[in-house]
Amino acid sequence: MGFNPAAFLIRRSRLTLVLTGLALAVGIASWISVARSEDPQFPVPGMSIRIAMPGATPADLEQLVIKPVENALYGIDDLKDVQASATDGAATIQAEFDWSSSAERKYEEVVREVTALRPTLPDGVTRLDVVRNRTSETAIFQAALVSDRLPMRRLEKFADDMGEDIARIPGVRRAEYWGAPPMEVRVAIDPGRLAELRLPASLVVDALKRASDEAPVGSVNAGQRRLIVRTGGAFRSLDDVRRVPVLSREGAVARIGDLARVEWANGEPEHVVRFNGRRALLLTATAKEGVDIGVLTQAIRTELARFERMVPGGVKLEYGFFQASNVERRLNGLYRDFLLALAIVSITLLPLGLRAAGVVMFAIPLSLLAGLAILQALGFGLNQLSISGFVLSLGLLVDDSVVVVENITRRQRSGEDRVTAAMEGSRQILLAVAGCTACLLLAFLPLLALPEGSGAFIRSLPVSVIATVSASFVIALTIIPFVASRVLPAREDEKGNRMLAMIERGIHRFYAPVLHRALDRPGLALALLGGLCLFIAPLIAAIGTSLFPPADTPQFLVRIELPQGASLPATDAVLRQVERRLARASEVEWFAANLGRGNPQIYYNVRQHDPDPAFAEVAVSLRDGRPAHSARLLSDLRREFAAFPGARITVLGFVQGPPIAAPIEIRIAGEDLATLSALARQAEAAMAGTPGIRDVDNPVRQDRADLALEIDEAKAAALGVPAGAARQAARLALDGEFSGRLRDAEGDDYPVRVRLPMAQRNRVEALDRIHVPSVDGRAVPLRALADPGMETGPARIERHDRERSVTLTAYVGAGHLTGAVTQAALDRVRGAVRLPAGYTIALGGEAEEQESGNAGMTAAAIVACLGILAVLVMEFGRFRLVAVVASIIPLGLLGAVLALWLTGNSLSFTAMIGLIALIGIEIKNSILLVDFTEQLRGQGIAMREAIEQAGEMRFLPVLLTSVTAIGGLLPLAMGGSGLYGPMAVAIIGGLIASTLLSRVATPVVYLLLARTGEAS
Repeated sequence: MGFNPAAFLIRRSRLTLVLTGLALAVGIASWISVARSEDPQFPVPGMSIRIAMPGATPADLEQLVIKPVENALYGIDDLKDVQASATDGAATIQAEFDWSSSAERKYEEVVREVTALRPTLPDGVTRLDVVRNRTSETAIFQAALVSDRLPMRRLEKFADDMGEDIARIPGVRRAEYWGAPPMEVRVAIDPGRLAELRLPASLVVDALKRASDEAPVGSVNAGQRRLIVRTGGAFRSLDDVRRVPVLSREGAVARIGDLARVEWANGEPEHVVRFNGRRALLLTATAKEGVDIGVLTQAIRTELARFERMVPGGVKLEYGFFQASNVERRLNGLYRDFLLALAIVSITLLPLGLRAAGVVMFAIPLSLLAGLAILQALGFGLNQLSISGFVLSLGLLVDDSVVVVENITRRQRSGEDRVTAAMEGSRQILLAVAGCTACLLLAFLPLLALPEGSGAFIRSLPVSVIATVSASFVIALTIIPFVASRVLPAREDEKGNRMLAMIERGIHRFYAPVLHRALDRPGLALALLGGLCLFIAPLIAAIGTSLFPPADTPQFLVRIELPQGASLPATDAVLRQVERRLARASEVEWFAANLGRGNPQIYYNVRQHDPDPAFAEVAVSLRDGRPAHSARLLSDLRREFAAFPGARITVLGFVQGPPIAAPIEIRIAGEDLATLSALARQAEAAMAGTPGIRDVDNPVRQDRADLALEIDEAKAAALGVPAGAARQAARLALDGEFSGRLRDAEGDDYPVRVRLPMAQRNRVEALDRIHVPSVDGRAVPLRALADPGMETGPARIERHDRERSVTLTAYVGAGHLTGAVTQAALDRVRGAVRLPAGYTIALGGEAEEQESGNAGMTAAAIVACLGILAVLVMEFGRFRLVAVVASIIPLGLLGAVLALWLTGNSLSFTAMIGLIALIGIEIKNSILLVDFTEQLRGQGIAMREAIEQAGEMRFLPVLLTSVTAIGGLLPLAMGGSGLYGPMAVAIIGGLIASTLLSRVATPVVYLLLARTGEAS
């Protein structure tokens, strides 16, 4: 007879109670300790290399830095994609590796290659950083220190102290403040005094560098001790700087204080912040991986409250973004859906009777807690995807218990006592339940291997389903029979309870006649059902495809982009108009304006924009936590800002899924920059006329303009100006020269910068006030040596896989599908742009990501089907029975696609996951019918009678399992989430269709194939 786990545990009640208590304890411990976050966290095998080379043109950066770095990167294995872009003085290189590779190892390899390359790069490279792309780099909070009158240095000091204290909180990866202009010690040299003493400015710079040199000069031994000998070091005060000697003549010492004015000053700002329109500094923190965001945020709030009591007069601490609020809002919504689903499931179980329903309900918390423990052990936490998996599991995990308890109560109604019924009833359907569960698991297992970022993003969902359903299978065949043997009534009424009797009457009255007629004319019935399935393809074409939906967060971004070369004040003028419009919107709770740089990252797939004077960004949050994508304000803002002259203003809502620059990306690749620019303008015009498209951006729409000094070296030599002196004088005036460091009493370092005394250093008129020292001590005007003129060049150079390219981006208007608009735009571009030889057009953005995601999804579907077929062959041993069971798959797909069409959903990535899961769920129901039919035929019952009898007797458990699954998914489907709503809709539609149609289709196909088999 084989081992019967139910009988084993029923006879050993104490062991069973201990094991049950252990499972509950482990699950509760996992619930208390599991990490909670808004979105999944996963390793990203990609990194950014950020380069700064002040004064370099994009062409210089491409030739001198980008190409050598690209060549070094291509020596690393598993490299998938390299994208580079260069603007004035800055470049970024994005390297992406295969998702099968180790993100940590690839980061180490990139750092090693870049470090080895650093000595060969030009001396003008001031920054060469490798930044690892992490989903956990999202700020978990964003607060603002607001003050209109406190000196910025004091405000920065306070922000620095806050950041240091917050960084010490366990679980915080990094705390930073943003928006402070660079503070420096300015040494403004007196050109007249230098000319009088016939001293070059370089002498001042050299004297300061020598005086602040911190390198040890060696060591000496004193007895038993070894002492490091140091001289000089960082300056401690402004007076230390002033006292540095520069030159001694005839016993008189000329010091820095005699030749220059030494004072605290702000450098030219590259990032300015305003919070709700007022001057501010932003304070942010990121969390380490695996940390509970809610617990960590509470600790941060406590620290912020302490600082709030200490802020100086005239300073206010304003609270802005807290990721924990989004986490709490989203998880609370899912918890609500879960409780509602639990209530619906409990109602659907009433036909079994109150006690039997209670036995089945006991499996729910036990299975969920066990599944949570497994999820945590596998390294996953609670987020919107894993909780969606648990809610999805709620309608599935009771299936095994329902089938087991229904079989036990049916045997009780046949006269067996509850203990015997529990042992024999669970044994009787053990193989059928095992096959059903295996098919269900095989539908989700391939989803674990989905490739690229899309697969990593959704992975916690199938893990939670697999863990919970696996636990429920074990519990249904062990704990549930034990509980049933103790809780079910000693004797079961032969007719069951009233609700069960009513359902049984309905089955006999409505279903039995329909099945009887279908079996009388099986060919016609099968033809009608097959005809319905012909509508699947047209329905898929009608609903269209998409990738991931908008995020249900109340935050959004407003991006402002001016032509490259625009000044910070020009960008600020546009930014202030945007701020004034947002201040008038009653829906807005707060907004943080960032001039010259992007807002700190507040969503996992939108990284902070690098410093750029022609760029500004405003982070906005709506009141009451309403999702930004559904707010009318965004449509109004887009309409108003679309007509803004001289600037591109884009209103961006956050979108789920892996990071992409824009939904629509059309990339033109070739070698010549002028040709690329011309082709890009043609493509831009074609894209702009595409219906449903908005915010088309061409990064090379305008060339940049530079001012070339064109110094006449022959004339300079004739006037006694040394070679290179004019360049040094211009650099001192416009940018200054780093000459050492000052370290204050609190240990903070500030650069000491030598420069000419110019108040408006970044205006073109400043060139008229620059004088160059000659060898005889005279001051020669720079204008006398230079013939300034304007020259143009590319504002931006982009490269993709070591080839020059231009990527045009665009967004999709409300009510349009990205896939359809992208294809229409591509068709228009191909029709309008004639490509020269050697130039290509390719798609990026969502289309590129969807192509790889769909390929993985197709492979997952094939693997799932083959795995399920293997299980069916093992269970039934005959291909005809396998075909009978699998014949209901098209019916479920029809119902799923029809439900998506009726609810206005597209075939998104998560909807496709629902289709794959549906295959396992509906196969599970079909197995119960075919297995029981085979059992009846094995008892000698005629085929036609066995089919009809099995159809009627298995209708109830199939109905209950389908209704409980639908009930568990209803809250997800009705919750309005664009992420897991389509998945729930697809499964519900498929279950309704398969439950109603397959109750006829499966017996009909069984009859036809069985007749064929007997005839052969």
